[in-house]
Amino acid sequence: MRRYGHHRQPKHQSGGGLKAVLGRVSVAVAALLICTVWLLFSSSSVSNGNRSFRYGSKIDLEALWGPADSSGWRPSSAPRSDWPSPPSESNGYLRVRCNGGLNQQRTAICNAVLAARIMNATLVLPELDANSFWHDSSGFQGIYDVEHFIAVLRFDVRIVESIPETRKNGKTKKIKAYQLRPPRDAPISWYATDALKKMKEHGAIYLTPFSHRLAEEIDNPEYQRLRCRVNYHALRFKPHIMKLSNTIVNKLRAQGHFMSIHLRFEMDMLAFAGCLDIFTPEEQRILTKYRKENFAAKRLVYHERRAIGKCPLTPEEVGLVLHALGFDNSTKIYLAAGELFGGERFMKPFRALFPRLENHSSVEPADELLENSQGLVGSAVDYMVCLLSDIFMPTYDGPSNFANNLLGHRLYYGFRTTLRPDRKALAPIFIDRENGRLAGFEEAVRRVMLNTNFGGPHKRVPPESFYTNSWPECFCQMSPKNPADKCPPENVLEILNNRLESEMGNGFESTTTSNLTVPTEEEQ
Repeated sequence: MRRYGHHRQPKHQSGGGLKAVLGRVSVAVAALLICTVWLLFSSSSVSNGNRSFRYGSKIDLEALWGPADSSGWRPSSAPRSDWPSPPSESNGYLRVRCNGGLNQQRTAICNAVLAARIMNATLVLPELDANSFWHDSSGFQGIYDVEHFIAVLRFDVRIVESIPETRKNGKTKKIKAYQLRPPRDAPISWYATDALKKMKEHGAIYLTPFSHRLAEEIDNPEYQRLRCRVNYHALRFKPHIMKLSNTIVNKLRAQGHFMSIHLRFEMDMLAFAGCLDIFTPEEQRILTKYRKENFAAKRLVYHERRAIGKCPLTPEEVGLVLHALGFDNSTKIYLAAGELFGGERFMKPFRALFPRLENHSSVEPADELLENSQGLVGSAVDYMVCLLSDIFMPTYDGPSNFANNLLGHRLYYGFRTTLRPDRKALAPIFIDRENGRLAGFEEAVRRVMLNTNFGGPHKRVPPESFYTNSWPECFCQMSPKNPADKCPPENVLEILNNRLESEMGNGFESTTTSNLTVPTEEEQ
């Protein structure tokens, strides 16, 4: 069989540490079970893509509360070709510093694992640059389940929590990692040559910053599936975050369906978009100052930007879209947002249309959230609640890592319904409304929305990110037309586990018999 994406390199540095960890990992942790999200997958089913949501010229809301049509696809990130376990010795240690917010860091972690696989490196637990963005020092260990992360990826890379010290001539010595700045969207070849060369010279390298430092589009489906294994299986929040998120979801769902909205009407995004004219002179001054301090100079004219859909939807516009789709004031909505710029005057029209608004602090005023509502914990809880909601609506999914990652995650976990407003198509409709042309407004909005994807499988077209849409690489079919899309055998992880056991010797403790393929609703 052809070996996709594996570079065997000369032995150099011992991976160290992982064997001991594997021995301690329980069956429950290492089973690679699909996260409990799937248990909440709705029993409703739809067919024929968006056509199932039509009811005459309107949209069938009852269908929207269920998942989108899978067209026979099911998520699967298990290897489908020969995938050797990591060698007993690696070429050295890889350290990375993941900058940005929680979700930008999440994609960086996925890229770090892939980079380690490419170089046959031992990955040191990624560092999260939380202080500069969140003023939060939780770090990887404070947000993610470390043992689960290591166990899930044991067939892919060796992972240690820190670079171990070495002893030579009776003296203890710590390996100092050589610092490198990777090119943005670096190709695989850069890691297999430049980075690997420095790793072999120094025994360890430190890549910083590490945001968008590995190309997303890679012509190797096994590498892309590795990214999905990291993103959708290995990166599990710590138990207390999962418990807190589950408590909020249960309270919201106790009264029926609920929708989550990522209301991206915050200072950084408004300044980035250059959408200033709707604000007071003082607010414009604040946004202009923020833009000069954080973004490259660029001529931005509000009316031009607005006309081509480059501005985030206002809270009122979000409400008008939902109302046009047929949602009424009984709809329960969970808001995932930072501090809304402009305050209550922008929220008032939205609240008038949809008064049943909640956020994580109003649903569950836990001390941890009250103390860290804008930090990593608050962002992690928002992420999980949006992931588990019946419907998710991003209001600005351009450069928003939070929205883009969630769109991809919801696609992977059961084609869960999303409402993705086409801002460019909606812009002239809203402008007409502001100019007093109200006739046919809601019908025009519905026509735009019916031309969008509601969460079903669809071709990835630039600039859509792989992390927003991992179809078809991370999906499979039981009876495919194309053999490359066939689901892997149910015992694929048992095969990998047995191989790893034989390579590591009798000291290895078996930890899995599960699969990385999500069953379809009908097969559960």
